[in-house]
Amino acid sequence: MTDAPHLLIVWHSRTGGSEALARAAAEGAGDAKLVAAADVTPGDLLAAGGYLFVAPENLAALSGAMKEMFDLCYYPCLGRIEGRPYATIICAGSDGENAQRQVDRIATGWRLKRVADPVIVNTAAQTPEAILAPKAIAESRLAEARGLGAALAEGLAAGIF
Repeated sequence: MTDAPHLLIVWHSRTGGSEALARAAAEGAGDAKLVAAADVTPGDLLAAGGYLFVAPENLAALSGAMKEMFDLCYYPCLGRIEGRPYATIICAGSDGENAQRQVDRIATGWRLKRVADPVIVNTAAQTPEAILAPKAIAESRLAEARGLGAALAEGLAAGIF
């Protein structure tokens, strides 16, 4: 473990897709702190050097649990985390763009710095049964998440961000 500020990976998942991606990113990062959105406190965000937000898109929007985390932490962190790096992974049935935009708008308010292109994993779930079913994420996408986690952690450790 380095003396550099750690990477905080915040995730929410109902059907396992976002959780699998978050866990893969944490595996790639090594010493990242992986915390479910419902358990994140402003102190977690203040203590971290950078962030990876991993969430599903539900009904063309950021999942409610992830939005709740932002709602509860936004003002306690406002003016205290500017310039810190962030990246995102969105797990979606078909699109993911609106959830991505929502995270970016929140990050803009916090004055965070995006340091990696958004990752949107499309599960192609289009029926009620497929949408509600547990998700199996392709190994290639899990590898992408591991690589993103590693890149973020290495960038923090090296002081690049």
